[in-house]
Amino acid sequence: MSEQPLTFGTAGLRGPMRPGPGGMNVETVTSATWGLATVLNDRGLGGSTVIVGRDARHNSDDFALATAEVLAAAGFSVTLLPDPVPTPVVAFGVRRFTAAAGVQITASHNPPADNGYKVYLDGGMQIVPPSDRDIEAAMAKAPTDVARTEVTPATTDLIGDYIRRAAGVRRSTGTVRIALTPMHGVGGEPALLVLREAGFDDVHVVAAQYSPNPDFPTVEFPNPEEPGATDLLLDLAAEVDADVAIALDPDADRCAVGIPTPTGWRMLSGDETGWLLGDYILSQTDPGEVMAASMVASTVVSSRMLAAIAAHHGAQHAETLTGFKWLARADAGLAGSTLVYAYEEAIGHCVDPGAVRDKDGISAAVLACDLVSVLRAEGRTVTDALDALARRHGVHTTAAMSVPADAALVEHLRAHPPTRLADEPVQVDDLLKRDGNQRTDAVIYTGESVRVAVRPSGTEPKVKAYLEIRLPPREDVASARADAARMLDALRADVVGLLQRGPN
Repeated sequence: MSEQPLTFGTAGLRGPMRPGPGGMNVETVTSATWGLATVLNDRGLGGSTVIVGRDARHNSDDFALATAEVLAAAGFSVTLLPDPVPTPVVAFGVRRFTAAAGVQITASHNPPADNGYKVYLDGGMQIVPPSDRDIEAAMAKAPTDVARTEVTPATTDLIGDYIRRAAGVRRSTGTVRIALTPMHGVGGEPALLVLREAGFDDVHVVAAQYSPNPDFPTVEFPNPEEPGATDLLLDLAAEVDADVAIALDPDADRCAVGIPTPTGWRMLSGDETGWLLGDYILSQTDPGEVMAASMVASTVVSSRMLAAIAAHHGAQHAETLTGFKWLARADAGLAGSTLVYAYEEAIGHCVDPGAVRDKDGISAAVLACDLVSVLRAEGRTVTDALDALARRHGVHTTAAMSVPADAALVEHLRAHPPTRLADEPVQVDDLLKRDGNQRTDAVIYTGESVRVAVRPSGTEPKVKAYLEIRLPPREDVASARADAARMLDALRADVVGLLQRGPN
């Protein structure tokens, strides 16, 4: 049986670096770029500008050069960025210079053996159907001897433009002490420059993880969400008595936030950070017509609290399918709607959609530090802010889990839905029955206090479940959280049984 070629998934092409059409190699990159050039030409965009960037993974320089040279040979004006850059810089550049497309060579937080190919169209947004299928169809027709024309790396101040814009998301003054890790990726120096431009001079970095290293020697997986990945960061934060800890993933498009608590340092969940940043942005938005036109967005697998936060402020809330390719388009075609913030529970945050229509860990870090500085000036902590949100909107407690399985498990759950979870009656919402951009292979079970979303992974042979307990507001937040934790334990046990009773 012939090897299946890589296809455009949730975050573009991504896979192990090895020979053959199913691996990331110069031949795969060349074919993908030939396919991209064909699609752009077919859409009347021949000769337009395309921006090409890369992270610091093994072979990223070779893959970026091949991308640039194939595009140049096809007649495009190519801006090949001279040094490794965070992924958001390419998304910013496409929008900033009205480029036809952008390509970033990156595998984000994947293991060291992987690399990837990420495409931006439509004002710096990730590609969605039918563009991904069109490029794949063209890839299959790529000749074996794709032409390449030599390209000289560009002299550009794109990174300087990005630094100034990202620093500008700050809304206040004041200072905080920051512990920072770029997790062996490309975000270290840009993040320091942005934070200093924003007025944060007291930044301490995890020295062992500061310089780019494609082998990621200090972590098992270079993902801030993985257990143990932020241990060095939290140790540093405690050592220097920091006010906040920031972990970027290796291509710096995701940001995890750590905070001190009476019992020690802990990392916030992506949902918790999403609530805080969404509420902060809306609290800084002019009331009236501006607020009414402002939209915040989250995904079908994220917490429901952002919707309540938006309603409280008089703003709009949109729910999209998973992935920033959908979140970035939450306000598309909606007159009187302007996206001002979007997040996904996997620590992805878009805090400046006017500049970067994708998740951006560095600008999110600036805003998170800004919020901490404001709270500090008020004599409050992040924990206090989370408690205030819980009193206003009720305790929301979330968790995620996954099992090795294929899409047949989701089909089984669709055909045999549970009637009760955590001792509550639940109803099923089959997202395959929705229309248009709301249709996907997922099922959601909802009760009065419980919610479970189940979907197959877009990148791995796994089925993922996203759990949430929502309780009504009450003054005693501690007891509400304890009740929610007990319910979450019961819900988790039920979902484990549900997933294990899948098709035999």
